[in-house]
Amino acid sequence: MPRKKDSTAPRLVRLLAPALLALAGLAHAAADPRQDFSQEARELERIAEQMVARARIPGMAMAIVEDGKVVSLRGYGVVDSKLRDPVTPDTAFRIASLSKAFAGTISGLLVRDGAMGWDSPIVNQLPAFTLRDGEAAQRITVRKILSHQVGLAYNTYDRDLEADQPYPLLAQKLSQAPLTCSPGECYGYQNIAFSLVGDMVFATTGDFYAHQVEKRIFHPLGMYGATFGRDELEASPSWARPHVRSGGTWVPVRPKENYYRVPPAAGINASARDMAQWLIAQMGHRPDVLPPELLAEIQEPQVETPGEIRGSGWRGERLRAAHYALGWRVYDYAGHTVVFHGGAVQGYRALAGFVPERGVGIVVLWNSESTAPWGLLPVTLDRALGLPRKDWLAPPPPARRRR
Repeated sequence: MPRKKDSTAPRLVRLLAPALLALAGLAHAAADPRQDFSQEARELERIAEQMVARARIPGMAMAIVEDGKVVSLRGYGVVDSKLRDPVTPDTAFRIASLSKAFAGTISGLLVRDGAMGWDSPIVNQLPAFTLRDGEAAQRITVRKILSHQVGLAYNTYDRDLEADQPYPLLAQKLSQAPLTCSPGECYGYQNIAFSLVGDMVFATTGDFYAHQVEKRIFHPLGMYGATFGRDELEASPSWARPHVRSGGTWVPVRPKENYYRVPPAAGINASARDMAQWLIAQMGHRPDVLPPELLAEIQEPQVETPGEIRGSGWRGERLRAAHYALGWRVYDYAGHTVVFHGGAVQGYRALAGFVPERGVGIVVLWNSESTAPWGLLPVTLDRALGLPRKDWLAPPPPARRRR
């Protein structure tokens, strides 16, 4: 005997349909991280303001961009804890190793011009260059330099640079430095060797590295406050003084000259407004200046950097893989690609990162050695990607004492 149709079920569906559709819409909104990110930006501004006050950071500037537009641009605190002038979006900071992505980018532009090759031996243009292993020196290329695959130990001769030895002497001393591997077979972060890119730019163009970056990147992108060197920083209408810890408080000091001597590695000054334009260009929204194929080349992972995922906090919890590209770091952040770099010199810290698939990026510049602002990166990434939120700005729990 056939079963009798239940006319109640269709009627219930019709009655409940509006509510079900509303719930489905809410679920979709919650699952789609693109919803209302401008509101998230306002919340991130509030979080940053509270963090600056809580951590007693002298000064900081932050920019957030989305889909080629600036959705947040703010200054916090003061440029000098003694003078009390406020940080603005146009206040210049040292960006330290965020400079390295500019080196990769200007190299890419010159490769497109045919002036340089990614994989041609640099001895073709720099015949005096050599390493302890002369045969290895013949295999050093711009690609290996920009991805830190020269084969030298981490930070070779950085201490000598910090002791005010001149860059040309240290570049020459690379011929005496022991190799830890053959070129291209291991990763070892560099500042001296990395800055050989500047020598290559001069050798191939007859022009100074800083001028090439200004002419081909700063000016076309409207980065009007971006400069090179200490003199230019101190000549800026508003610039953040570096602060170091002394007697439990932050004390302003004069910027040190040493890392300015390696412009490709750490020589740039810029404001949050400048760096917002830089992120927008790196995310593909200025093809007139930085073509997409160039961006794909410099953001392509070149070598694994597993040490990046061994830390505590967000690195240990969110990162699944880490690589170095050509002046950028590239992370697998909970299954999503993040392009990132951090920077640190005395009295300054800086970070810049973006999620290509989501079109969201953040830059934070601050004039102290506080670690607190680093947490703004994962807080922003989690919100952009719709990941479970966590207070990455909270101080880490005390380490367990080993017995």
